[in-house]
Amino acid sequence: MAQKQVAATRMELTKLQNQLRIAKRGHKLLKDKQDEMVRQFMEIIRQNRELRIEVERELVLIMQKFNNAKNKSSTATINEALYIPTRNLELETKVNYIMNIETPHLEFEVTDSIDITYSFFSTPLEIDESLINLSSLLPKIIKLAELDKASSMLASEIEKTRRRVNAIEFVMMPEMSEQIHVIKMKLEDNERSNIVRLMKSKEIILNKETKEGKK
Repeated sequence: MAQKQVAATRMELTKLQNQLRIAKRGHKLLKDKQDEMVRQFMEIIRQNRELRIEVERELVLIMQKFNNAKNKSSTATINEALYIPTRNLELETKVNYIMNIETPHLEFEVTDSIDITYSFFSTPLEIDESLINLSSLLPKIIKLAELDKASSMLASEIEKTRRRVNAIEFVMMPEMSEQIHVIKMKLEDNERSNIVRLMKSKEIILNKETKEGKK
């Protein structure tokens, strides 16, 4: 990458040094933010994994009961039994904040009791059990969806922050440091050149005074 051309002046040197200090401070803040987001991300992933294992285990049992019910009854009877919902659900989407990142928070209300609308005589017991168990599992499924979305959004923000941290650490700060080094070298060269010119001027003056003194 071509180096940006800067004026080799003390004013430019001071400006770059100030910018470098700000960049280092910003890099530290972003790195701290990234570390905290990773910590919270790992905690959400842990909760997600534990809840997913629990939900999947219960779903397997529910599906086993439901399959048993299907084996004991006709498809038409099962469809008729499931045609009308057994509970009402009201779902409201709100917002949680994780390191100033908006993540969804799902609040819901369900009716206290399950309203069985089909005849117990025409359906097998397993379908009742599977519906009751699935209804009880619903809050965990909603919570799992919330954790899934939060982890996805947090992972995306971590990746954005990581790119910004790397850009500052491996591009911006090295470039500023190199520009500061170049300016310092040029200023030192200018100072040495000025000293040489002063010494030459002094030598010329002394030689001139010596010649005039001999006359």
